[in-house]
Amino acid sequence: MGTMAQILRPNERVTVGNGGGAAYRIPDATERDGLLGVQAGTNGEAIPSVHAAEAQRRNIYTAQEESATCRIKRELNETVFWKLKLWMIFIFIFLLMVAVIIISLLVCSAVHEDEDEKFDPSLFTVPRYFNGNFQLPNMVFTEELFTLSSNNSQALIAELQEKLADLYTSSPALGRYFSKAVIFAFRNGSVIADYQLTFLMPEEEQDQLRNFTLSRAMVYNVFRQFLYDQEADTSASMYIDPLSLNMF
Repeated sequence: MGTMAQILRPNERVTVGNGGGAAYRIPDATERDGLLGVQAGTNGEAIPSVHAAEAQRRNIYTAQEESATCRIKRELNETVFWKLKLWMIFIFIFLLMVAVIIISLLVCSAVHEDEDEKFDPSLFTVPRYFNGNFQLPNMVFTEELFTLSSNNSQALIAELQEKLADLYTSSPALGRYFSKAVIFAFRNGSVIADYQLTFLMPEEEQDQLRNFTLSRAMVYNVFRQFLYDQEADTSASMYIDPLSLNMF
């Protein structure tokens, strides 16, 4: 009994048997004990740990995904008609829709016609003239410019007439009526160019055109706006001073 009277340590238990009580030590708990895959329940049954349950759920979800993927692949590879598989039919339908859209756009652009662009130039027989002048401040007047047949005069005339023709033929309102532009004289004062513009109108619309589309104000404003929109380099030799423009 003196032996049994020994003070037992906290981690030791006493086992009672025929040979008397014997103490044994319970091993110290470690951090791995909390991560055991199976824990004991209240009735002694095994309970899966949190990590094991999570792994099991992931396995089930992965298996479901693989099953759905396999089912989709199997359905797409099914033969619908002759050697045509379902995925081939889907691709064909998609390409057909794209082709229909492209063809529709092409047909619409080809068939559509702007009613305003339909006119017969042969009916434009009534002339309307505008005369005026403008100044080229960066050019120096020479005696050769007095003679319109000289090389310098011809080069300058051709360039100015092309500029005037371009500005009026590109005008949405006046382009169809414009006929020609003529530079017929150069005068001193830097260089002053005298011009004449010719427009042609259909006889049945001439009164309306004179009052509105081919009025002096319209033709003049198109010219003046062109001059204000010209290149910002005011030192260019072909620069036309917008303030010098006259028209009558």
